[in-house]
Amino acid sequence: MRCFLLFLVLVSATWLGAAEPSRDPAVLNVALLPDENPSTIIKNNKALKAHLAQATGKEIELIVTTDYSSMIEAMRSKRIDVAYFGPLSYILARSKCAIEPFATMVKDGKPTYRAVIIANRAGGVKDLAGIKGHNMAYGDKASTSSHLIPKSMLAKLDLLGGRDYQEHFLGAHDAVAMAVQNGHAQAGGLSKPIFESLVERKLVSLEKVVVLQESAEFPNYPWAMHTDLAPDLKQRIATAFTGLTDKAVLKPFKAEAFTTITDKDYNPVRELIGLLKLDPAKF
Repeated sequence: MRCFLLFLVLVSATWLGAAEPSRDPAVLNVALLPDENPSTIIKNNKALKAHLAQATGKEIELIVTTDYSSMIEAMRSKRIDVAYFGPLSYILARSKCAIEPFATMVKDGKPTYRAVIIANRAGGVKDLAGIKGHNMAYGDKASTSSHLIPKSMLAKLDLLGGRDYQEHFLGAHDAVAMAVQNGHAQAGGLSKPIFESLVERKLVSLEKVVVLQESAEFPNYPWAMHTDLAPDLKQRIATAFTGLTDKAVLKPFKAEAFTTITDKDYNPVRELIGLLKLDPAKF
């Protein structure tokens, strides 16, 4: 009997080891969040590609998917190994596959960021309450700062999409800003850092667009990787970010540095999902 039990233990251990082997791919597929024009994102992150290749000893393939949902699906099917998620898209991806966050960017000394709700100066919306009866632009449905956060800001004023205002999903943050500037939507929500970048690059004019309100601070965008990657490779990937000082790599992220982060840091975002009674399965 003891021999039989020992046999079962050995077989179980062998099966478990075979079921989840560590992966050590020759090419690391690294996804960047599709919150702006894909070609611009790839071009701006050439330094990141070179840095990761040197730090990991791997060939690096940068990927920008068509939208947040396809990025989540690519992570689930392991067509992506490492990804730069928004907080909400990270939570959705983690609900579908075994991934772990390991780094987030630091700006102004903090690993947090804000969203903004903006309005067209000539559109008649002077405050958040004034959005009632107007068109509100969002980015992707799985975006934190271009959907979840601004929608929760309006919900706290008892303003609900479809009932009190018309909501329009435009896919990307820059598309939201341009729609508001051009008057196609009277208001819109997006990431504050991205909005500031658009203003700095003179793509958005403060003569045409005004910030109605900033959100509270939320944990910044996480870098996440598959849990089943080889331990040594995971360590090299994490260190490539947390030990990063190259300004050319940091510049596209508008970051001062990257710091470590854990899954529980994103609980405030999970609270917003509950507040809005959103069903993750419908993203």
